[in-house]
Amino acid sequence: MDTIASLFSFITTPVSWVIVQFHKLYGALFGDDTGWAWGLSIVSLVILIRICLIPLFVKQIKSTRNMQVLQPKMKAIQERYKNDKQRQSEEMMKLYKETGTNPLSSCLPILAQSPFFFALYHVLSAIASGKTIGVIDQPLLDSARQAHIFGAPLAAKFMDSEEKVSALGASLTDVRVVTAIMIVMMSASQFFTQRQLMTKNVDLTVKTPYMQQQKMLMYIFPVIFAVMGINFPVGVLVYWLTTNVWTMGQQMYVINQNPTPGSKAQDQYLNRVLKSVTSHGEVRGRTRRNTVKRIVAKGPDRNDIERKFITGLGKLGLAAQEDGTVTKSEAAVLEAEGGAAPKRQQPKRQTKAKRHTAATPPGTAKSSGSTDSEAKTSLEKQDASQDDKPKSADKPAASGSSRQAKSGQRKGPQRPKHPSKK
Repeated sequence: MDTIASLFSFITTPVSWVIVQFHKLYGALFGDDTGWAWGLSIVSLVILIRICLIPLFVKQIKSTRNMQVLQPKMKAIQERYKNDKQRQSEEMMKLYKETGTNPLSSCLPILAQSPFFFALYHVLSAIASGKTIGVIDQPLLDSARQAHIFGAPLAAKFMDSEEKVSALGASLTDVRVVTAIMIVMMSASQFFTQRQLMTKNVDLTVKTPYMQQQKMLMYIFPVIFAVMGINFPVGVLVYWLTTNVWTMGQQMYVINQNPTPGSKAQDQYLNRVLKSVTSHGEVRGRTRRNTVKRIVAKGPDRNDIERKFITGLGKLGLAAQEDGTVTKSEAAVLEAEGGAAPKRQQPKRQTKAKRHTAATPPGTAKSSGSTDSEAKTSLEKQDASQDDKPKSADKPAASGSSRQAKSGQRKGPQRPKHPSKK
């Protein structure tokens, strides 16, 4: 333990100094020896560390967005090598290397705050053992040993013996009840954070290593915290409970304001934007305008949720612009209704009589004033001309029988048979 403590000595002194400074502030309000003064000092230390880690969190979000941009390519690789898992993994790693994307970037905030966690752990362990550490001298050590959080000493653990807990001025029942509640809350907050990430902020249409990793963390981390929590001092449990609650709130803000494309959270977010546009006739807020701007820039690469949003704007008679604003447009209404432009109808086909009439020259057409008697005379002349033709009833019709070939013979002129075949 001393060897591990020496490895983190470079961070132990700054951590103890920050705790002492916050203790001076809260000690003036609640008393130097109270659990509120020491407990709030640890909470303030967590908040300060997480604020310093915000740039790293932004980098994590950007890396996550790069993973989302690569999802169509990942899906294509999965479909192409669906029967060859090894080749699929090789192509995925090659894609990560070409784009500079790290699928393990979600662990960066946890890794970055690990040194502070170990430093705080050794500070509290030293307090429990009655040893000075960092800038915590003997008077501060005595004050910290007297501090109780809901009846549990700051340096007490769930697995401590009754004698050790009694030496800190508390009962074993109080210590185990308080630590058990804090362990359950710590594990539950960690599980809820990962669960809302998986159910709301992940595009489930594409299975990526990132999604599988988050699914694993959703079940593994709460178990790890529950198992390790029974060996944590109460002060460390306060630290982890605070950082988990901070992470949960930070994650909820990101899901609410900058959801993953194609996720359930994006559908809910764009529905809120559409309702706001319906009420005010414009896109309000810089964040929302940037979101609309990104959707417009995607063009045909939009997902189904983004196409639904553009269609909703079209039904309102609005069209999204490249700068993230919306303007009135009738073409958007037609496009949303499925009729971007009226189709040209083909003219109906005319009958043969109408086409003949249309093709007849005007000079040869009969006037509309011709009488019925003229039409009747023309019919009589036609009948008379037919009666004047000679009739040959005894002769068969040459046009029919002469042209018909006998059965078994080919039509047309016959070739003469060869003399040997006669």
